[in-house]
Amino acid sequence: MDPRVLTEIDADTVAGVRATLAAASAADGAEPLSEQFLLNLRPDAPRDGVRHVLLGGSGESGRHDGPVPAYAQLDGEYAELVVHPDERRAGHGSALVDALEKLTAAPHVWAHGDLDAARALAEKRGYRRDRVLWQMRRTADAGDLPALTVPDGVTLRAFVPGTDDAEFLRVNNAAFDWHPEQGGWTGDELAAREGEDWFDPAGFLLALDDASGALLGYHWTKVHPAEETGEGAMGEVYVLGVDPAAHGRGLGGVLTLAGLHHLHDDRGLETVLLYVEADNAPAVKVYERLGFTVHAADVNYAR
Repeated sequence: MDPRVLTEIDADTVAGVRATLAAASAADGAEPLSEQFLLNLRPDAPRDGVRHVLLGGSGESGRHDGPVPAYAQLDGEYAELVVHPDERRAGHGSALVDALEKLTAAPHVWAHGDLDAARALAEKRGYRRDRVLWQMRRTADAGDLPALTVPDGVTLRAFVPGTDDAEFLRVNNAAFDWHPEQGGWTGDELAAREGEDWFDPAGFLLALDDASGALLGYHWTKVHPAEETGEGAMGEVYVLGVDPAAHGRGLGGVLTLAGLHHLHDDRGLETVLLYVEADNAPAVKVYERLGFTVHAADVNYAR
């Protein structure tokens, strides 16, 4: 099967991709695609720079009427891929990587779950482990949360869509100017997430300066329903950012704790997960003090 490279895929093919994702997730115990790549499958998602690579299908569109044998997506220089469990050990992973390397000279390929097959393919193709993203979890075994104390001159409140968008984007992009996925957001990235079923402004907490009204930082939480996780409903520290101009005021810890209390006290969730770069020692230390432990790892491979 020769790979097909497309800028758009039809609804039936998207359904075939999602069927393959579900099969791979069940077989591997890890979701093959991350949130942004799943959002790129939506018909209303902006697709500038996104390419879809498929094996199989028929016609010029590469249309599929069932699960796709193998699929990869390239968004800028970052890629993720999946091979259906029934189609593995047939060279499909290498075929996808070949196609990706023709689209960009040095793709950065995410592998979720740190699986043996991904490590073997990376080694075979001459890729090294470039970034490791830990999923950490806090469970009921961690005990009670510390009490929340908000500093003088700071107010915590929920995000108001349409009112707080510009300030959120300003702080987010300042806090994550170094980050290839979280930095450089526009209203499109925010609107895409506000359109998701899980979006809840009550769990999007803002810390504002009482004197100026400026946004100092935020903690955006997320809830994963039981039918999604297969392990019961879970909360997530989705994104937490502090304006660099507000560093040194202890707001990271305050916002983290505020979000955890919201997920535990208001939403009744015992398990909370988060993702953090494995080499971000200060952040890992903060989360460990709050009772988080490493649960799984995602690996980014690069040449």
